[in-house]
Amino acid sequence: MFHLKKNYVYGLLALLGFSAIPGLVQAAAKPNHPLPNIISIVTDDTGIDQYTIFGYGGNEDEQAKTPNIDAIARAGVRFRNTWSHPSCGPTRASILNGRYTLRTNVLSAPVPPDLPNSQTSPFEYMIPKILKQKNYVSAAIGKMHQSTDMRDKANLPYLNETYRKLGFDYFEGYLEGGPAPIDTTAGGIAASGTYGCGFVPSVKDNPTKGADTGACWGAQGSCELISTATVTTPGRACLEKGGIFVPNATTCGTMPSNLNFSTQNGHYTGNWVINREDGKTTETQPPSDARARGFKTQQEVTRAVAWINRQSGDNPWMLSLGLAAIHEPVQQSPKPLVSAGAPATDAYNCIDQTQKRQLATQMVEAIDHEVGRLLVEAKLATYNSDGSLNYQPEKTNTYVIFTSDNGTWTTSVRTPFDAERAKGTAYQTGVWVPLIIAGPGVKAPGREVNHMVNLTDLYTFFGEVADIDVRQAVPKTRQLDSEKLMPYLLNPKKAAIRHTNFTLQGNNIRASSTVSHPCLIPGLNQCTYSLPSKEVCEDQTGIWYGPGGAVTADPGYYTSCCQVNQATGINYLSSITSTGIRNKNYKLVQQVGENCVNGARVDPDLVMNEFYQVNQDVENPKLDRADAMLPLDALTKEQKRQYQSLVNKLARIENSVVPCPGDGNMDKVVDQKDLDDWVSFTSTANPTTPNGGGKGSWYDFAGPTDSTRPDGLTDEVDKKIIEANLGKRCK
Repeated sequence: MFHLKKNYVYGLLALLGFSAIPGLVQAAAKPNHPLPNIISIVTDDTGIDQYTIFGYGGNEDEQAKTPNIDAIARAGVRFRNTWSHPSCGPTRASILNGRYTLRTNVLSAPVPPDLPNSQTSPFEYMIPKILKQKNYVSAAIGKMHQSTDMRDKANLPYLNETYRKLGFDYFEGYLEGGPAPIDTTAGGIAASGTYGCGFVPSVKDNPTKGADTGACWGAQGSCELISTATVTTPGRACLEKGGIFVPNATTCGTMPSNLNFSTQNGHYTGNWVINREDGKTTETQPPSDARARGFKTQQEVTRAVAWINRQSGDNPWMLSLGLAAIHEPVQQSPKPLVSAGAPATDAYNCIDQTQKRQLATQMVEAIDHEVGRLLVEAKLATYNSDGSLNYQPEKTNTYVIFTSDNGTWTTSVRTPFDAERAKGTAYQTGVWVPLIIAGPGVKAPGREVNHMVNLTDLYTFFGEVADIDVRQAVPKTRQLDSEKLMPYLLNPKKAAIRHTNFTLQGNNIRASSTVSHPCLIPGLNQCTYSLPSKEVCEDQTGIWYGPGGAVTADPGYYTSCCQVNQATGINYLSSITSTGIRNKNYKLVQQVGENCVNGARVDPDLVMNEFYQVNQDVENPKLDRADAMLPLDALTKEQKRQYQSLVNKLARIENSVVPCPGDGNMDKVVDQKDLDDWVSFTSTANPTTPNGGGKGSWYDFAGPTDSTRPDGLTDEVDKKIIEANLGKRCK
């Protein structure tokens, strides 16, 4: 059974029947190279439950209208049985390195204070590096979340150079994993908690706190007076422009000193980092920069379009586009991005759960709008006279991939999926995601594939597009878990390639000196250490038991989920690892959790196996709900056979992870190269590691008082471990 030692744990697009429009995608159809381009779009927290094109989408009154995504699906292939990992960072890592996360220790979304040991390693054979063999130019734009961020510099060896070091020629995104909390001061104009959605409502929507006129200030000092004479809600209109609205102001004059452009405001600000193509220039755009302000989904697509249109056509290219929507906290989307007739949301408070579900629906519609704009402005599609998308991928030289990093978060889950077993869990609602692929080589478009697929398989697919066998390109010592996808696109009758699927959620590695505090997620019936602060915990609808949270007795916080269980009298699961493995009809979920006795964790950890029958039936799929668990002591003969088969396959996957003390560069050999790489992280002068000097790194193996757990330092203790294992080959 695999799980980290407990000391480590705290952690696409044509509408059928439309004729071609003259001049469509001529530039893309006739490049100066024969290899196809790639656009990989990964949304945030939009499981398969969100999309009617897959047969789901919830009740009719809450379904998002996604005509552009539907058009992509009808022009390509829908994979109806696709798994991700349960959270964003692990999935995004597996897409780019082709490996299950139990091999990399990226077990949960990296957050401060997770060590580099649980962030994507620069020693991985990342797909941008592999595609270099065929001269592909690569870019990552938007959300990538392979590391922590600048708030946690000690655990960020390459600082803002992280994505350059991971192999991308160009990066324009943010290191943070999700949108910041909503700024309820609306830019410093009121006390915290005044404006739940981050903007001033109108008087009609809030008679006591609203305003119908005022001044909209821009971050660079511009100002204009706006009122309900021209816009429905001046405060919201100002927010959508990237500004701060001063209610009831009758003149611009001098910018008020209390305006705060530095505090992030949910989906309407960013902390952008740009690694230029020259390989050395990096630019930052903080929230106080006007260029960093505006609705994130629009920003992400606009920046992606700009990069695509800068490409000369001399080289094939790959774009990895990460969209932040619909990650909590949900907020109002700009009105032009949502469907006609959508409910008005100006008066919403961004707290009420029914309202939040509607906001999530409209955020999915905003994704759809912007995905359509991406293809049109990149000259891969056009709009028909009725506004629908005319996408004919066979006339392009670009593959388009659309998926999500994990299942939907609990508060936005759609019927009949299970909100109590959502994102962050290995259950179906947490890992079952949409996958659509369209491109010039697709045969018989508009069809579905029901065979099992894992998003890890996209790694091999990128290689297939580029005519690279990734298993030949990557050393055999670097085990890949990625299977082929291209055969499904070329052969409508292709038999199943993957016969089991795998997913894993765990706690990331933190330093031995780190004290982690619990966050209780009542909607999931779980207590976790993965949400490391009060703001992040509460943004995810959690109850914070760390400093400043729910604990009133001395010392004012808890350091254990076992303490939460004792205080509440409820035995919440505090998961160390949550693993899922399935075959065609059955699924095994293995929970390894803390064993709590009288408010304290004791040995051994709890190991709980759950067994389910699952399927992908349209409208009413068979899910791994609590009431659908098959009793292990009353299985039929066939069920026993299936159960034991999954147990054995899980053990084989876990046992394929071979420890290799002293091997920081992951080549399964401890040698001089490891000593040289160790030096690069301890040196204060090595330009390849701008934040070296002995801070956290992938060569932090242990501490002076604990040989089993990293201490957040790369020092002589770690060198001695390398030296003690020199010459060792790990198999």
